[in-house]
Amino acid sequence: MIILYATAIAGFYMAWNIGANDVANSMSSAVGARAITLRQAIIIAAILNIVGASFVGGHVTETIRKGIVAVDMVGWPRVVMFGSFAALLSAAIWVFISSWRELPVSTTHSIVGAMIGFGIVATGFGGIRWIKVVAIITSWIISPFFSGLIAFLIFYLIRRWIIASDDPSRNLRLIGPFLVGLTFFIVIFSLLAKTPLGEKLTLNDLEVVGSSIMGGIVAFLLSRFLIRHYLAKRRGGDHVEEIFRRLQIMTSCYVAFAHGANDVANAIGPVASVFSIATTGEVKAHIPVPTLLLVFGGVGISIGILTWGYRVIKTVAFRITRLTNTSGFSVDFGTATAVLLASKLGLPVSTTHAAVGAIVGVGLARGVEAVDFRVVRRIILFWLLTLPTAALTAVLIFLFLNKLG
Repeated sequence: MIILYATAIAGFYMAWNIGANDVANSMSSAVGARAITLRQAIIIAAILNIVGASFVGGHVTETIRKGIVAVDMVGWPRVVMFGSFAALLSAAIWVFISSWRELPVSTTHSIVGAMIGFGIVATGFGGIRWIKVVAIITSWIISPFFSGLIAFLIFYLIRRWIIASDDPSRNLRLIGPFLVGLTFFIVIFSLLAKTPLGEKLTLNDLEVVGSSIMGGIVAFLLSRFLIRHYLAKRRGGDHVEEIFRRLQIMTSCYVAFAHGANDVANAIGPVASVFSIATTGEVKAHIPVPTLLLVFGGVGISIGILTWGYRVIKTVAFRITRLTNTSGFSVDFGTATAVLLASKLGLPVSTTHAAVGAIVGVGLARGVEAVDFRVVRRIILFWLLTLPTAALTAVLIFLFLNKLG
């Protein structure tokens, strides 16, 4: 039972670190563009993450995260328990170090790297599904490039067709509703397509697409009315940035909500594994995750956001490039679209990598000199160190536990 309690503590510590590091994925663009304050961003993200984790979080998780280690080759249940704890603690330590250095890293890749380290010791190199490892490494290129390209194109088109046009207000009335409708289509589709929420609502693929299209159309019509009403009342000020400021707050909130739903498994998955083994004595490929554990993880993520979330936000929001409301919206749009498309195509992507890539993309839309590549190089270095460092730390912790056990 000691290992169960220790894993629960490590899971909460990992959730705390996920909140501290990954809050930058959702809120950095809004803070950098000054759509909301840093304090507002932290409070909003904390609330939405716990709601997303508790009510929409995955209720079934793989025992060996992401199928990296062949379960049937691990052997003794106790080995899986020790390995899950070692992986969880080593991943949490690496994310903590990254947050301390104010640099964003992928918490998913941290736990995967840790599982690789444990798997090599427990099963040998033959027990690792290396094709999945190669796919993850490939995602280091896919995620930032894909999201950066989308963000670059959206921001470039907004600047060309609206901001730099002869009549920005007129073009905003014409083009703005299409962007709003497309954004809502992506948000609704992301929430319903092959997600726990979609399964709870028992929607098939056609119903998911239909619901997303209808939501996009409603958003298009409503935004068309609101934009026209807003422009009719306001005579002075920057109408374009103000409209996109409101839209950006909405997209940032969506990313925060989705983060809590998706990434809570990084902290709670290993805890659920150890709990299942401790109570049944068996190693199962898929196990149910109690709602109480999801709430437990959501609370940990929220506390991490409230206490240390500001550290990584400062780097992503202010140190890579200067953000406006239009460029911040483009960042959120690029991040959400890239993650959605890649995940539906079966490509492993990191939301962290996608968010950073999108910020670099909108910076490059203003010219190479608009991006601080010294900060980007430091971030990429930590990305490259994530898998091997988490793996090595997990090996050391696992060997230590085995010696004690």
